[in-house]
Amino acid sequence: MLAGPIRRWLRVLHDDLWTFRADPLPPSVWLRWFPHGLLCLVAFGVSFGAVAQLGSNGGVGVQLALLIGLAQGGAVVLALRRPVPAWWMSTAAMLAGAVEVRRQLRAGDAHDFTWPWSPAGIIGHMAVMLLLALRVRTRASAEALAVTAFLTYVVQGLWGASDYTPTGVIAVVLSSVVVVLGVAVRGRRVARAELVEQTTLTAEERARRTVLEERSRIARELHDVVAHHMSVISIQAQVAPHLVEQPSAELIENLQGIRQNALEALTELRRVLGVLRSENPEDPYGLRGSDTGAAPDAPQPTLDRLDALIENTRAAGLDVTTEFKGRARSYTPGVELSAYRIVQEALSNALRHAPGSRVCVEVTHLPSGLRLAVTNSRPHRPVPPSPGAGHGLLGMRERATMLGGTVTAAGTPAGGFAVSAFLPRDGTPSVPSPAPPPTGEQSP
Repeated sequence: MLAGPIRRWLRVLHDDLWTFRADPLPPSVWLRWFPHGLLCLVAFGVSFGAVAQLGSNGGVGVQLALLIGLAQGGAVVLALRRPVPAWWMSTAAMLAGAVEVRRQLRAGDAHDFTWPWSPAGIIGHMAVMLLLALRVRTRASAEALAVTAFLTYVVQGLWGASDYTPTGVIAVVLSSVVVVLGVAVRGRRVARAELVEQTTLTAEERARRTVLEERSRIARELHDVVAHHMSVISIQAQVAPHLVEQPSAELIENLQGIRQNALEALTELRRVLGVLRSENPEDPYGLRGSDTGAAPDAPQPTLDRLDALIENTRAAGLDVTTEFKGRARSYTPGVELSAYRIVQEALSNALRHAPGSRVCVEVTHLPSGLRLAVTNSRPHRPVPPSPGAGHGLLGMRERATMLGGTVTAAGTPAGGFAVSAFLPRDGTPSVPSPAPPPTGEQSP
């Protein structure tokens, strides 16, 4: 019945104490490397004292005493980096010294000597036990202390010697004191590290909640102001034909276009509100599809809707031609959405700043990604002042950069304007942000 628990205990003991992994003693916060230098001095004192005590009072040969003393002092130095192997080394050196001193006591070459552990050996073992308790788990420290106490009991209590001064009890007591001290210091250090980590997490969570609250506030403003006005525009466009006697077909068509654009703007606004109200600030634009769960339920526009977008732009008065090159490929939802938004913003830009111009939209499918180019000619009519804030090109660049792509915008030699973009096929950020465009950039 006891065989099973004993085997499990031996397995735990093996896992905790039979390891040679490095665990360097970190420098002190205030004194930096002073503790390391102090322990090296302790190691020198232990070696010198052990050689003197074993050779002069214990009757041990000079060569063997020197070997044991160097092992005990070397264990202190080794404990600075590998505490568990250092504990084994110190324990083995103490056992070797105890065996040799016992032989000298029984032969009469040593009288009334401290046994089984020499004073220098006890000091060295205490230093090793302290360094061990500072850096390993409490269970491993307790196991090392238990093994030390068990060996002391076996050597002094069961094996025994004659004509000696016992040091087993004092060695176990002092080892217990330094282990308790080391465990307490280590526990305090671990608790402090956990507190710092928890404080960091709390600060991050507070910042995250602040961002979410600000996004919710923006969403409320957009819903209460912009959505309301767009709804009014849609209703007014629907009612306007009934306020005119025999409205012309062109007026009805234009009002229907206004209403349709207002309804589409409301749909897009609802999607933006859904993103702003989501609790995933890592994907604020909802570009990762259903993987994160942050995207709105409504489908996002893709390249398949470019034709409808271009037809809508033509109906607004621009002469738009399209050119598709390469074989159409499958792209990630983020690439599809960003490509659509870039073309949409470029066409809107041309509509505002180049009325009456000719616009060419080129979509090139490459093995490495998608290349877009929207180029408009010189405007044929005076350009009206734009109420825009100049954030259109910035938004295009942010979308492309987020996917590892680039966007450039500059005037053409013929007096027009060109926007070109490249989006990697998998949407992986791998290139730096594009350089600012040259002077003469068209501000949306």
